[in-house]
Amino acid sequence: MAITSNASTSWNGPLSSGSGTTTLGTGSSFDLTWKARAEEGGASTPEEFIAAAHASCYAMALSHALEEAGHAPESLSTSAKVSFEPGKGITTSVLTVSGKVPGIDQEQFAKHAEEAKAGCPVSQALAGIEIQLESATLEG
Repeated sequence: MAITSNASTSWNGPLSSGSGTTTLGTGSSFDLTWKARAEEGGASTPEEFIAAAHASCYAMALSHALEEAGHAPESLSTSAKVSFEPGKGITTSVLTVSGKVPGIDQEQFAKHAEEAKAGCPVSQALAGIEIQLESATLEG
């Protein structure tokens, strides 16, 4: 059974000076502008939503992989930085993760982190861009 998520956007005016609002299915709303997307700042961007989706999906994929290997994590902290270049589009997503995972060493954690990058459904949806795992740090 498929679970469907939704969002909607309303946009007013031309791209260069217009603005919009994206509303998630859960009710949260975010302002949008081209200036924020092309010059960094002032409002949310589609790439910010992609980064949020990638960071959250990756955390869940890694948590699942660790649990399947017998090392359920106490905590994971993930981030994603998605780059957009006007004229080129979305070019990269760079992931970082740190976690507290009992009974595992740094090498095992890094291996699972790399494998989760490929297994994450959002990573798979972003297959047309470069996806990097910048760091995977096991906390004491």
